[in-house]
Amino acid sequence: MLNNLRMALIVTRREVRDQFRDWRIIFPVVTLTLLFPALMNFTAHQAVKFVERYNAPVVGDRLIPFLLMVVGFFPISISLVIALESFVGEKERRSIEPLLCSPLTDGQLYLGKLLAAMVPPLIASYMGICVYLVGVHFQVGWRPEPVLLAQILLLTSVQAVVMVSGAVVVSSQTTSVRAANLLASFIIIPMALLIQGESIVMFWARYRVLWWAILGLMLIAALLIRTGVAYFNREEMLGRELDILNFGWGWRQFKREFVGEAHSIGSWYRREIFLTLHNLRPALVVTILSLCLGIYVGVSEAGVFTLPPQLLQFDQLQQGFIEGLDSIRFISATGVTTVWLHNLRTVLLATILGVFSFGILGILVMILPLVFIGYIGANIALAGSSPLIFLSALVLPHGVVEIPAIILSGTAILNLGASLTAPAEDKTIGEAFLSAGARWAKMMVGLVIPLFLIAAVLEVYVTPQVAVWIFGH
Repeated sequence: MLNNLRMALIVTRREVRDQFRDWRIIFPVVTLTLLFPALMNFTAHQAVKFVERYNAPVVGDRLIPFLLMVVGFFPISISLVIALESFVGEKERRSIEPLLCSPLTDGQLYLGKLLAAMVPPLIASYMGICVYLVGVHFQVGWRPEPVLLAQILLLTSVQAVVMVSGAVVVSSQTTSVRAANLLASFIIIPMALLIQGESIVMFWARYRVLWWAILGLMLIAALLIRTGVAYFNREEMLGRELDILNFGWGWRQFKREFVGEAHSIGSWYRREIFLTLHNLRPALVVTILSLCLGIYVGVSEAGVFTLPPQLLQFDQLQQGFIEGLDSIRFISATGVTTVWLHNLRTVLLATILGVFSFGILGILVMILPLVFIGYIGANIALAGSSPLIFLSALVLPHGVVEIPAIILSGTAILNLGASLTAPAEDKTIGEAFLSAGARWAKMMVGLVIPLFLIAAVLEVYVTPQVAVWIFGH
């Protein structure tokens, strides 16, 4: 391990030395380090003066930590540009051949480039934070709590690692700087959304939530680094001159993985669906554990956000409940279609989020119904009623089918998102993703979509009747 780090630092020193010779890198680093914190100091000072006029100092107290976070984030945005240039930029300048022909291993070379892209922006970020803290102390007398300062520093560091590791993956898998810059939007947009979420946390002063953000970013960074190392191949990088979008080839790859050796629907279920289920056992276990965790979170939050007992009087349901549902055409084929399509849209949203987060956000979306069930069940228990009756009446009739569908869809989404983190023998990153996409499609077409349709029928036609029968007695 130490030897790998020592060899990687050889590359890092070379890269950092070259970066500090380039004024196009040094100028924005110095600007964002000195001028931007000064601008934020001026903003904080003016904001505090403004809110004091209206006797609302809490606004200023929340704004100053937020500006501290922004000061730390802006310099590390430079790391994205440096990381995008790390491999493909050198390839276009034809200066990467001697480096790739060195005795360094792929992992050492990749780690060296990764560290080199983070060093200057992180130094600038820490210096900017120091300049901002000194200025805001002398202007408004504000000093951060040690825990908050540690959170900001850790958050800045892990955000830099996530951005750099993602950009290095893009740089090592593209053939031109232009293509790498276009693909960088898949890094910039999620990070911008993350900053917006963090800003809400900062203004609500829920600083404990930042620890969860730091933990999640660390996990994503580790997965991105693993992806980069798993699919970095110097021979392929030297030999690949142009990326061609070949839809015909992609469709043939996908079809071969989807159909397999089956010649009928029955053999497809026997050979492909059940074999896929067998191969997805680790993802299935993780999904089930995540759903259990979701139920636990819902139950625990019931003690914090307790609902009024009068809202949980399900024993008042009578036949009018059925008539009310019928009046809005819920108990009909239209209601079945609405419920079914709603579940499928949720799965599609979870899949899109899962692809960009290695399955993590996809699993979070899929466990939300279980969190809600645990939350309502615990509130019913706190109100003095039996949660088992609630589950038997309003969840179990269609839940016996819908919950397995949620588990299976979560398993497929997790496998699709996490497929890029494990090296696939004799496959490029595109081929590995197509194979994972075919497994996802097999699970959706073969099991999840039919199960959600059955669950929708039960939810529309059976669950209301069962609820009225149980609570009506």
